Amino acid sequence: MAEDCIFCKIANGELGTELVYEDDLVVAFKDMNPQAPVHVLVVPKRHYENIIDDVPAEVLKAMADAVKVIAEKEGIAESGFRVIMNTGDAAGQTVHHLHMHVLGGRDLGEGLV
Repeated sequence: MAEDCIFCKIANGELGTELVYEDDLVVAFKDMNPQAPVHVLVVPKRHYENIIDDVPAEVLKAMADAVKVIAEKEGIAESGFRVIMNTGDAAGQTVHHLHMHVLGGRDLGEGLV
């Protein structure tokens, strides 16, 4: 755990955040500044700065498994959704703890790659 990391605190239950999903390796919760009707963050419980921080395969698999559950639970699995991982400041990573954004609930086909 990184001492000042807000996502570490959420993942360890220190902030009382309502979780959308949890297993042994990851947690998921709604983004506080949603960019779509559905905007959920998937976060490993252990601190990794980003996708290139020697993240074990089982953690990445747990994150992908969580995305599937969240998409089904939030009703966006059939209509389509986007999954984003930002790496570094220049890419827009504002919290330096590995996380996936799961976005859906509206047409996301315009504007972004």
